[in-house]
Amino acid sequence: MKMTTVFLLITAVLTALIAGLFYAYSCSVVLGLGKLSDPEYLKSMQSINREILNPVFFMSFMGTAVLLPVTTFLLRGEPSVFIFLVLASAAYLIGVFGVTIVGNVPLNDMLDKFDISSSTVEAIKQMRESFENRWNLLNTIRTVFSVISIVLVVCACIWRKELP
Repeated sequence: MKMTTVFLLITAVLTALIAGLFYAYSCSVVLGLGKLSDPEYLKSMQSINREILNPVFFMSFMGTAVLLPVTTFLLRGEPSVFIFLVLASAAYLIGVFGVTIVGNVPLNDMLDKFDISSSTVEAIKQMRESFENRWNLLNTIRTVFSVISIVLVVCACIWRKELP
């Protein structure tokens, strides 16, 4: 098996893992959390945001951000595959990685600093209102872009297989 094929395969798996994570979160976790009371919601999001910062998540999230461009570069000699991978890289780096770093992470940091136990009912309600809808919108954006990324990577895999 060629090194470029191995890179493309690993890139596809990591991209799929991230797309699956955001998809599953969007169609299950967000819905369940939305039914919680304000303090329960904020505590749950604080816990989730802290626990996701682990090596397995970073390997797939950061690995995709690195391997998509690297694999794109390695396959620059295959024009059609290259185009699919350039588009997949752009979708991921802007719509997933960028949105996460510029949007979700600052919201997560803001929530992490919020002391629920010493806050008033009104302050808790305001925190949820300033966090939940914006965070969910950003998560939807990165879900869509991660799905676009994996579709494009799969197209690159299929196209590459069909080349003589």
